[in-house]
Amino acid sequence: MSFLQISNVSKRFGVNTVVRDFDLGVERGEFVSFLGPSGCGKTTMLRMIAGFETPSAGNIVIDGEDVTDTRPNRRRIGMVFQAYALFPNLSVADNVAFGLKVAGRPKSEIEPRVAEMLALIKLPHLAERYPYQLSGGQQQRVALARALAPSPRVLLLDEPLSALDAQIRLSLREEIRALQRELGITTIFVTHDQEEALSISDRIVVMSDGRIEQCGAPFEIYNRPTSRFVASFVGTLSLLDGVRESGSTVAVNGTSVTLAEPPQGATGAPVTLALRPEAVKLEPSPERINRLSARVEDTQFLGSVVRLKLSVAGGIILADTFNRPTAPPPLRGALVDLYFSPSDVFALKPGAAPGPATAA
Repeated sequence: MSFLQISNVSKRFGVNTVVRDFDLGVERGEFVSFLGPSGCGKTTMLRMIAGFETPSAGNIVIDGEDVTDTRPNRRRIGMVFQAYALFPNLSVADNVAFGLKVAGRPKSEIEPRVAEMLALIKLPHLAERYPYQLSGGQQQRVALARALAPSPRVLLLDEPLSALDAQIRLSLREEIRALQRELGITTIFVTHDQEEALSISDRIVVMSDGRIEQCGAPFEIYNRPTSRFVASFVGTLSLLDGVRESGSTVAVNGTSVTLAEPPQGATGAPVTLALRPEAVKLEPSPERINRLSARVEDTQFLGSVVRLKLSVAGGIILADTFNRPTAPPPLRGALVDLYFSPSDVFALKPGAAPGPATAA
């Protein structure tokens, strides 16, 4: 059994079911992100792990102990909230010490532990300040230190970076990941930001309508989504509707597209193809044997990358090219040919249904 085992958990509020048959194993020291849109059930699932909500069905086991009905303060869980939830009348040091005092730790143990935590988050010089005297990023570091001080078995992070500006969010998520690796603590991170999840997770659980849509490593989630929802929610993806031909080819409005693997379904069955913008090129090469004619509908300058919106017979395709000052991108309305290799295009599984998600 995994260090954290969530087995067939569901949660109902009246007639509304917000989490459905959630089944997940998390290994000791693993960093797992729950990723999904607002209202998909990810925070409710996190609150059930913490003990703030009780499952309507299923059970939760931590390190071999069934904690489904255990009170939150007896689970040895550390939690960091979106709104920091620091005590405004306590200093930074006293906020960090709070959980240790509640647990009845002696003063001789509390003081060095607080000093250790403040050094860990690089804020020992702010020990006597109050929350209102700190920046948002500093407050979130203090909230993290407070959660880690009692040495929890599992760390839960509920969208902890959403209230911060972009630059601070980027640096703080890197710090959180570095701390997690240093301490080796099992961590669940809730976010609706795909870039956050992709950049720091060992595995990502993509959720929709209270269910697990797909669970896997960031590389797998990004490159091989198994459903239309995951394909559209994680990263940018172009979808083309076609019809299966023989072998590994799919007809897209009369043009044959070759895949690396044969799509599922019988000959003549509808197939949805998926392409990432970075896989689409405007120059041919020996491996790019697929070619489609297109018209440039729009051009977006994104700094180091220029994104082209291309109209093809089967739909719209996005293509990313590097910004080259000596080679401007084609103008709007221009006719171009686009190329991609069989390994870069894949068919979404028809009616894909997610099963139990366990660690690799």
